[in-house]
This record gives sequence, C-alpha cells and structure tokens, in this order.
Amino acid sequence: MSRITITACLAALLLALASLPAFADTPATVRVDYYHTGNADTEIFSLHQVVIEPLPWPGHPDRNIDTLDRGHFMFRVEDPDSGKVLYSRGFSSIFQEWQYTAEAREMHRTFHESLRFPKPEKPVLLRILKRQADHGFKSIWTVTIDADDMLVVREHATPPAPVIDLYVNGPPAEKVDIVVLGDGYTAEESGKFENDARRLVDYMFEIEPFKSRAADFNVRAINPPAPQSGSNRPSNGTFRHSPSGTTFDAFRSERYILAFDNPGLRSLIQHVPYEFIFILANSETYGGGGIYNLYATVAVDSDWAEYVFVHEFGHHFAALADEYYTSDVAYEFSGELPEPWEPNATAMHDPEKLKWAHLVQEDTPLPTAWPKSEFEAYQNDYQSRRRQLRAENRPEAEMNELFREAYEFNLSLFAGHPETNDLVGAFEGANYQAAGYYRPQMNCMMFTRHDVFCRVCREAIEEVIDLYSR
Repeated sequence: MSRITITACLAALLLALASLPAFADTPATVRVDYYHTGNADTEIFSLHQVVIEPLPWPGHPDRNIDTLDRGHFMFRVEDPDSGKVLYSRGFSSIFQEWQYTAEAREMHRTFHESLRFPKPEKPVLLRILKRQADHGFKSIWTVTIDADDMLVVREHATPPAPVIDLYVNGPPAEKVDIVVLGDGYTAEESGKFENDARRLVDYMFEIEPFKSRAADFNVRAINPPAPQSGSNRPSNGTFRHSPSGTTFDAFRSERYILAFDNPGLRSLIQHVPYEFIFILANSETYGGGGIYNLYATVAVDSDWAEYVFVHEFGHHFAALADEYYTSDVAYEFSGELPEPWEPNATAMHDPEKLKWAHLVQEDTPLPTAWPKSEFEAYQNDYQSRRRQLRAENRPEAEMNELFREAYEFNLSLFAGHPETNDLVGAFEGANYQAAGYYRPQMNCMMFTRHDVFCRVCREAIEEVIDLYSR
C-alpha cells in the first residue's frame, strides 16, 4: 500500500471519528439541577448545580436523539461550535402543571427540576425549549455546561438502603431501566415494600404491551427507611416527613400524589441505574400521579393500586393523556380547545387528519357514537357521592365500595354496545372536557378503571420501549 493510500485512509478514519457524537464510549451521568420560577404568565430558569452521578450513563448509546415529539418541553445538549444536537428528550414538569392552577394567577412559586444526559467530552450548550400553540418548540433558556469544571459535584452520600433487583434482563444500555422508590416505609416494613413493589410490577407485566415486551425492561427498587410509617396527607391531618417530599393533596387535589423535594429525590435514586421513576406511597388512600419523563406515584394499599400503578405509568412513560372528564381536577379550563400533543387525545379540528387514522376502519363515523348521556348521568351522581365521602373523611372501605360500583356500571354499560366496544374512532369526552376533545376507543385504562389499554395507547407505549431498548 502506498504512502498516499495510507494517508487517505487515515484522513477518512479521522473524518469518520469526528462525525461521531462527542460522548465517551461509557460516559458518566451528568445531572443539571435548576430552579423554575414564575406564575401563570411568566417563567424564569436559574442554574443550581451540575452533578456527576455515582453510576455510568444507563442509556442506549445509539438512541440519544428524541424521536417521539412529546412533552410540554424539550431539552437539547448541543455542540456550541457546530450547533449539532448531541442529546435530546421531551419532558413535562410540576411547574408547567402548576401554571394551569388558580394559585398560579395569584402568586409566584419556584420548583426544583433536573435534566440528565451522558457526559460530553467538552463543554456543551444546554437548551430548554417550550412547546408553542403550533406544536413547534421555542428556545426559552440556554446555559453552558462544563462537566469537567472543578465546582461540579462529584461526591455523594452512601446509598440510603440496599438496591433490590426485581427484574434484570440485561445491561442498562440495552433495556428500559425503572427505579421503584419507597416512601413512608419504616425499616421494619422493608419486606412489605419489596412485596408491594413486586406485586405492582408483576401486574404491569400482565398488561399489554408491557407483557409482550417484558424482556426489554430492568426494574430495581430502593427503600430509604422512614422514621414513621405512612405518607404525608395534609387533608386528613396525617403529617409525615419524606426525603423526596412525596405527599397527597398536590395542588389541593386530595387524590393527587407528587414528590416536591427534587434534590432529595435525586439523591436517593442516583445509586440505581434508571430512566423512569415510580414512587410507592405507603398508604391505603386512593391516589397517585404521573408526569411525562419525571415520575409516577401510587398509594400501594388502595384496593385499586394495581390499576393506578399502570395508569399513572402511562402518563410518565408514554405521555398518555387522561381520557376521563367527569372527575374533579386542579387545573382551570381556558375555554380554548387546542389540538393536544399527547398521542391519545384530539380536538379533531380536521377529521381527515386524525392522528390515529391508520387504525380507523374506512366506514367508521367520526365522531363515533357511544352511550355518553347514560355514562354522564351516572357519573354526576357518583362524583357527588365521592366528594361527600372525602368531605366527611369516611373510611377508605366505603370509597372502595363506591369505586367497585362504578366499575361494574361501566362494564355493564359498555358490554351493551358490542358494535363499538373494540372499534377505533373518535369518542367525544377526553382530556378533562366533556365536549370538544375525543379519545380513540370507547374504553381504555386512561378512561376508566379498565384493565386494557386501547390500541392507540399500546402503540404509543411501544414507541417509547423501542427508543430505550435494543
């Protein structure tokens, strides 16, 4: 081989290497902590700290770019010289949810948030973008991140508890990695925590498409011992310390469970390889919550914990919208009906461009008829009784009985309409609104306490699994 040929080969090799992402083969995990401040109309970001977490990056090295286009926000890690996007993910946040509450029109609040990505080999530009009315993203904050700066946090407290392997099917880079965090379990209840975690995760893997794709997941658990059993629930006078700030009554919604101490949460779970987070609240009161690419929560001893576990994971994991519309929520309706970005709800401004049209039979009418008036008549009475039970602080057994009654009513109502039971169409009533928003099928885990995801939700879940697993 001539010197000219060797030189040409070396040049081609160097050019190929230069085109690769600026991440090491087995990069560390960078976490950027920041504050998100504002009110209903304004928002400000400010950097708190940059952290190198104890464990290597758990993600797939070839799946650094978000292909899903979901979330109220998107963050990008960019090469400052070329502008090339090295890593990106869509996400939603507590701040964004709070902006739609009445409180956000009356005051400013600050929430702590985090973004994680594989450690670059040189300083990068971190950019946060916000979704606009046309569904495009607008840049709203940028900051330069040098993960090699001497002030980057590198030392950490020891793990608060042993890590429990629930389902481990391969290296983190090749699987969807979930961490299950305990809240409100004492050291004596560590066995209960493990049993609860296994029970709920087992149930999730009985539900499609998780059942068929179970081998694509790793699930690990960690339970920092609590000084007192139980989770915080201010509405009935139950006050508990939580290192993750997990509490009922988020945004004054009695069943909504969120974790408000983000630094505490991150310090607990950074000892586990994870991409998705599930928090188990040690309580029998019905409740849970889920925010896309943040976390999901559930009260483990509710009679409906298994259903809530999977429903809330649908929010967190796949950005699925709530399809119900008769329950009380903390968010205020603006009076407008923009097209949702979530994959399983639509305002159907243009029926010919229905987002799930590929699953709709040619002769299916849009909108699609269903027993809406009968459903709503029952729901009006049911929701009134539900509010009364909570106002009177009745035993949870009475609430569970009411839920069972509603479950049986829905089964009977939908069974009486077999012509639309399995049909994909556009069923009015979704996204917390009785009119103007539509869901894909008559029933789904995102609509009632059903045990099946509709076909649109199943597709949306599988797309996320494909993004994170090999």
